[in-house]
Amino acid sequence: MTPKTPESARILRGMLLISVAVVLFAIMDTISKYLTRFYPPTGVLFARYLFHTLLVVVVLVPRRGAGFMRTVRPGIQIVRGVMLAAASLCFVTAVKYMPIAEATAIQFLSPLIVTSLAVFFLKEPMDRARWAAVLAGFLGVLIIIRPGSGVFSWYALLPLGTAVLFASYQVITRRLAGMESVYTSIFYPGVVGTLMLACTLPFAWVPPQSVSHCVLLALAGIIGGSAHLILIQAYEHAPASRLAPFSYAQLIWVTLTGYLVFDNLPDFWSFVGIAVLAASGIFTATRQHLAGRKR
Repeated sequence: MTPKTPESARILRGMLLISVAVVLFAIMDTISKYLTRFYPPTGVLFARYLFHTLLVVVVLVPRRGAGFMRTVRPGIQIVRGVMLAAASLCFVTAVKYMPIAEATAIQFLSPLIVTSLAVFFLKEPMDRARWAAVLAGFLGVLIIIRPGSGVFSWYALLPLGTAVLFASYQVITRRLAGMESVYTSIFYPGVVGTLMLACTLPFAWVPPQSVSHCVLLALAGIIGGSAHLILIQAYEHAPASRLAPFSYAQLIWVTLTGYLVFDNLPDFWSFVGIAVLAASGIFTATRQHLAGRKR
């Protein structure tokens, strides 16, 4: 058997790490959907962002000191934080009213939007095949939400808002490449999101109803923060273009948790739309990886 090279071993480790991260993201979203039965989305997200930020501080300060809290681009970091919090609010509000698998699938339009925005804002090259994949991704979303049909709900537009906001967040994050530590860029959105959502509490505050709910509110943030830290580790071991296809495994996990916890299973056409969307995203990521190797 051919021994693994150091590079292939690192890439394999990155793949394993991102596989763990997407499971954690699926669990976090499932907990969030469950909690929206009892609390407003803003309250659920406030707890999630608060415990996410606390976890990042507790994990990173002993290892890296407080230096990662300093930023050379405070304005951009604040804008990133607002965009990410708004994207999260759109998504959690959506899953309160619609199945988690469909909402997650629509949100996965984000990488395709990033690919499109990168052409105009980052001057990245784009071939016809990737443009076709982007259009196929939008077709997949239309199949899922089916405007004008009896299954259509206006809440299905919220994950589209999530996709656009998160894509804009990612494009801005790319502009920070080489200027800020990745740990700085994970810390500030947590702080900004916590402060932003705290402002909503006087208008929509519902105190925790039980100890188990307190645990779940904290757990959602801790799991989300852990997933982001693991994701950073994954990208330190392998390039984004190699890991992107593995992120679509989250669709499998949210479909499973949606069925087990909420007894929701996508119908035939939703499965078709999810498959089209996932295939277009994986194709785009693979194409981008091959183009990068040629360059």
